[in-house]
Amino acid sequence: MTTWDPSDLAAIEGDDELRVAARRPDGTVRPSTIVWHVVVDGSPFIRSVRGEDGAWYRAVRRTGTGTIDAGGVHADVTFTRDETHDEAIDRAYRSKYGNGSPVRAITSETATATTLRIDRL
Repeated sequence: MTTWDPSDLAAIEGDDELRVAARRPDGTVRPSTIVWHVVVDGSPFIRSVRGEDGAWYRAVRRTGTGTIDAGGVHADVTFTRDETHDEAIDRAYRSKYGNGSPVRAITSETATATTLRIDRL
């Protein structure tokens, strides 16, 4: 795991959307999916609004690796389940995206169960 460069992290945090793509077992990368993301304690986090049924979520959990694109930053990454920041992540989603129904969905128990920390390779 490599620490995020502060300028890259700021660029990622400043973007409203993040493209996530899972790496297949053979090393190729799947097509990307746009997801909402937040940065908490120096790490980007994502969740599946569809919970474990989300196709992109199932794909990244298979190998735990892939790529992200946001704010002009493209990176090879790992995805790790992380429950230690769930309340802070909920607050960050509300702060970044508001309090509408999409945010209620991304902060639901179903979505929270899929919280992934993104670490740069």
